[in-house]
Amino acid sequence: MTIVTVDDLTLAIKNSIDDSHAMVEEQAYELAHHVLNFFGYSDRIIDNILEPEDRDAFYMLEDGGILTTEREETTLYDGREWRIHYWLFKRDKIADLMVNSRMRKAEADDGEFVYADLPDDVWQRGGDDAE
Repeated sequence: MTIVTVDDLTLAIKNSIDDSHAMVEEQAYELAHHVLNFFGYSDRIIDNILEPEDRDAFYMLEDGGILTTEREETTLYDGREWRIHYWLFKRDKIADLMVNSRMRKAEADDGEFVYADLPDDVWQRGGDDAE
């Protein structure tokens, strides 16, 4: 099991949000730090420790694929059913969001210099049209 750092989660959060709702680095960092304070080194936390504002942030991260929910049902001694809701990290999705970001950045960097290796004479018009 790999540890999700604040920087890892910040990058995943930024990449999980579409461009129309872009989040600045500082906001993503604060959210990542806040979320990791709940999880610590665990992959799963119980839902009932969350305040409504925290739960809203968790739902946003669920929409981005970073978190998911799970529930467990148990029967109490008096026969009633009891449901326990959990939040879980989706480590594979976090890793994908981090890798995809690095790949997009590398592609963007490569794209800027795509013509840099061409010799200068390529830019000169040649053939019969030039005369």
